[in-house]
Amino acid sequence: MVTIPEYYEGKNVLITGATGFMGKVLLEKLLRSCPGVKAAYVLVRPKAGHAPEARIADMINCKLFDRLREEQPDFAEKIVAVNSDLTQPDLDLSTEDQETLTGCINIVFHCAATIRFNEPLKDAMQLNVLATQKMVNLAHRIKHLEVFIHVSTAYAHCDRELIEEVVYPPPVDYRKLIDTLDYSKQEKGWIDNFNGPSGIFIAAGKGILRTMRASNNAVADLVPVDVVINTTLAAAWYSGSQRHARPRSMLVYNCTTGGINPFHWGEVEYCINMTFKTNPLEQAFRRPNVNLRSNPFTNQYWTTVSHTLPALLYDGFLMLTGQKPRMMKTITRLHKAMMVLEYFTSHSWVWNMDNVTMLMNQMGSEDKKAFNIDVRQLHWAEYMENYCMGTKKYVLNEELSGLPAARKHLNKLRNIRYTFNTILVVFIWRIFIARSQMARNIWYFVVSLCFKFLSYFRASSTMRY
Repeated sequence: MVTIPEYYEGKNVLITGATGFMGKVLLEKLLRSCPGVKAAYVLVRPKAGHAPEARIADMINCKLFDRLREEQPDFAEKIVAVNSDLTQPDLDLSTEDQETLTGCINIVFHCAATIRFNEPLKDAMQLNVLATQKMVNLAHRIKHLEVFIHVSTAYAHCDRELIEEVVYPPPVDYRKLIDTLDYSKQEKGWIDNFNGPSGIFIAAGKGILRTMRASNNAVADLVPVDVVINTTLAAAWYSGSQRHARPRSMLVYNCTTGGINPFHWGEVEYCINMTFKTNPLEQAFRRPNVNLRSNPFTNQYWTTVSHTLPALLYDGFLMLTGQKPRMMKTITRLHKAMMVLEYFTSHSWVWNMDNVTMLMNQMGSEDKKAFNIDVRQLHWAEYMENYCMGTKKYVLNEELSGLPAARKHLNKLRNIRYTFNTILVVFIWRIFIARSQMARNIWYFVVSLCFKFLSYFRASSTMRY
């Protein structure tokens, strides 16, 4: 059997969603590890006045492509930006582009999708269902097509506890569902920066997130993006190189970790707190100390105490100093993001991974190294540290040289916290003492005991010398 790089040699690949998180990694890995690939056609829509070519040029200037740029300085010549909008009829492809794609493409990776679990149904149907249908229609017209790979979130069937590697029948006829939706009016969906685990981790690192609804024993099915991309490329290789011998049924691959290398949300909590206390984010609001709580009432109490009240106090301080209040707005957005994730942080699933195991067994030793999909090798503590540091470096653009100042700021926050707690305890105790003779007696007894202890300690020190 040919190796993965050998299979892609001389092939033309079509990618949707190339400007998204996974699409970027797929494009970079394909060009770097399969240098013989002929060309990568990417469907890109114009955005904010930028043409597709300009968006691709801007995208490949990011740090992700640094290694590829060093190894293959001319790699950009293999990327062909194609003007397209997946939500429009015929994908908004020109007649010339349709002829080009149907005449030369060998492999299709359909990665474009929305994975916001609170996306308005109309928007989700447009991109996840109708766009996929249009891509399949285009694929049927491609003369030399060998493989069509559709990348989907593993949680497409999260209503089931056991998820097999099969295509499940839809719970409703999608055609009837489409008929009930009025697409003449676009409904604005919720968009903010706290979407997914990265935003939650940043909020925890900044000390804004203090409590979260989750089960400590639930499995956090986190999967490194490179494992997903390697599985995607390997799946296309297997289906393409074995198209005459492979099973005739459609192959589904569950790229997950919980079944063979489980990592629980309680462990996630510990790793986040330890990493951000050791390597803090700059200008943290409070010291990182997120706590996961399974009880909704307990979580709601701590949400009020640890999120809402401090945010109101901080905004009040900002208003008194003539500044614009902003913390309650941030907390509200954070709570919306956590509400979306609650279902997934409070449940676990059983994933069938027979096809992934089969795929791994079909790969040669060199391919297993270059396109590693074995999640049993993951060391979660190391992965979480890298993940958290990645949010610091690449999402927040914070340099590691700023760590000493960030640690100094964290120590300052600790001292402020200790001072505030001490003053609060003394204040409450003084109020209590003023109302109770018994409390005063206890207070005087404790103070007298401490004074006697200090006097004895001083006398003992003097006697030694």
